[in-house]
Parts: sequence; structure tokens; C-alpha cells
Amino acid sequence: MFVILEGWAHRYKILPNGTRQVLAFLMPGDACDLHIGLLGEMDHSIQTLTNALVTTIGRDEIEKIFVDHPRIANAMYVSQLVDEGTMRAWITSMGRRTSIERVAHLMCELFIRARNIGLQTEPVFDLPLSQLLLADSLGMTAVHLNRVLKELRQENVMTLTRGCVSIVDIGKLIRIAGFDDNYLHRRIRAAA
Repeated sequence: MFVILEGWAHRYKILPNGTRQVLAFLMPGDACDLHIGLLGEMDHSIQTLTNALVTTIGRDEIEKIFVDHPRIANAMYVSQLVDEGTMRAWITSMGRRTSIERVAHLMCELFIRARNIGLQTEPVFDLPLSQLLLADSLGMTAVHLNRVLKELRQENVMTLTRGCVSIVDIGKLIRIAGFDDNYLHRRIRAAA
């Protein structure tokens, strides 16, 4: 198992036609694939997006932790459940949300996650993701994403500049997204 200690990474798949689908963004504290040791190989790839510090925990050590430290084992299972909840939220976004709702939803999610690990200050946080990478995570082209970001900027909701997001109106962003943060087991309303 890999654990991100510093920096950002992403989980993705490359399709036979060469296109990429981003499946998740990983931030400091995120564990990558808790149960991967049970499988012969991964069905996706993980790549760092920034300079990163990553540690590995071997299968034998994980099993020992589970036996010797049940609270840590429980925390790791909860983390896995949050990952699964996040995946369900992303699938829902891809299948049922409009483009602007998808972008707003992802920004709300990243805002909460950044806030909860101390990467966010005020309504501004570093977002080391290119528009192409964001588009690949949202199932849209970079051109269409740019149009959506322009609309959010013109509505005075948020701005995205190279490497940084500024949330101007978190309440409006939540309403546009139809965001319910219970899948993250954190609360955005405290920040609003």
C-alpha cells in the first residue's frame, strides 16, 4: 500500500484509444488501494502530479497492524469506505449532473479535503491540476471546461487560475453542485 505524505497524485486509466479517465485525486494522508496486496495487479495507474513524498507499507506489515492495532485498522477501513463513497459521487456526477454541476461538485469536494488537511487558507487553496487534467476527471473536453469555468467566474462563484482556486461564494457553489458532503464524512457548512 502507498500513502501520500506530501504532494498530489491521481488515479487514472488509459483507454485503448489513448484517452485518459482520471478516477481520483490523492492528497497528503490518502492511502492508495488498501487491499491491493490481495490482487495480482492493479487495474489502474497512479501518478504523482507534484513533487511528492510517498511511503509504502508492505502486505505483512499491514496484516500485523490490523491484528495489533484495531483502531488503526478501523481508521484504514473508514478511509477505504470514504474512497468508495467518493467514487460513487463521481459516478453520479458523470451520469446525472450537468457540466456546471459537475465542476461545482468537484470544487466543493476538493475544497473540503484541502481544508481538512490544512492545505486551504480562507476561500483560496492551491490546486496543482491543469485544465486538461480536470477535464479528464469530469468527462468533458478542456474547451468545454474552460467555458464552464468562465460561467462560474462571471457568476462571481469561483475563479481558477494556474495552480490556485478562489471560492468567492461557497454557498452558491454548494447550491449549483447540489452538494451533500456526507460521503466525505466531513462538513463544508462549518467553512461556509
